[in-house]
Amino acid sequence: MATATEKQVVPFIPSSAMGPLGVAHLPRLWTKLSLGNAGVLAEGWDYCGQGFDDMTIGDLGLDKSKLLDFVKNSKPTYVQFEEYVKANGNTDAATVKKHNDAVFGYNHGDDTCKGIRGATGLKGDSVKDAVTLNMLEDLHELHTQLGR
Repeated sequence: MATATEKQVVPFIPSSAMGPLGVAHLPRLWTKLSLGNAGVLAEGWDYCGQGFDDMTIGDLGLDKSKLLDFVKNSKPTYVQFEEYVKANGNTDAATVKKHNDAVFGYNHGDDTCKGIRGATGLKGDSVKDAVTLNMLEDLHELHTQLGR
């Protein structure tokens, strides 16, 4: 059986996931940073991209460079990561709500939606929200990796 260090890993934690702070996407961000620092983040997945990653960092008022250095050098558990975010960012209820509303309210552009729906076999065009489409893309990759 392969270990995480023997193959690339897709960050299967969806952007809808929240830890104790209640911040959407934060567990996925930690997962991507942790996998990237270990050199096993699957090709095609951003280490720290311009979408939900930057949105989360910016909305919480975190210094991106310092956050990336902390994760790279400290290799924190998820709970330790949240403690860092709480100590170095803004996690008051209003900020978290505004951020979560932005994450759950974000829709991909038409071309991106069409591409993900086509790749995953999703029929119709009713699903446009990025959280759901990104999750379907991750799950489709898992199915592909399992050779199904």
